[in-house]
This record gives sequence, structure tokens and C-alpha cells, in this order.
Amino acid sequence: MARTERVIVGNRGRLVLPASIRSELGLEDGAHMLLSTEDDGSLRLRPYRAVADQGRGIFAALVEAGSLVDELLAERRAAADQEA
Repeated sequence: MARTERVIVGNRGRLVLPASIRSELGLEDGAHMLLSTEDDGSLRLRPYRAVADQGRGIFAALVEAGSLVDELLAERRAAADQEA
């Protein structure tokens, strides 16, 4: 899927993404994007939804491990059972 397209920085710093790229990525008018600079001086432009999906993956292991609330409740119930 990697492609290279030539774009020109217009007045006021605007870039126009080629229609073929927008179509391929499913980008519609008003799509929110995240622009970041890389150490080598390049730019990286990513759809917010991709960034959000990536972030969810980072915390997936925590969800599999169980809820901290559930763990706390279990500890409190065990403590209450010992007191009774």
C-alpha cells in the first residue's frame, strides 16, 4: 500500500492530498488528522482514528489482566469475610 505522491505547499502552508490517496485511505471532508515531525525532518500524517486504535492496543494487556476495581472489590470482600 505504500505510495509516493508529489504535493506542493501552497500559499498559507496548505497541502492538497491527491484524490487517489484520499479515496484509498477513506478520508472524507472534515477528517481529523494528526501531523507529526520526525527526527529526519520528514512529516508523518495519520488519521486520528488510526492513532486512537493504536493507543487502544497499548492498553489491551491491562484489560486482559482484569479491572483494578474488580481486584479492589475482591480484596475488600475477602477482608470483610475474615472479619465476620
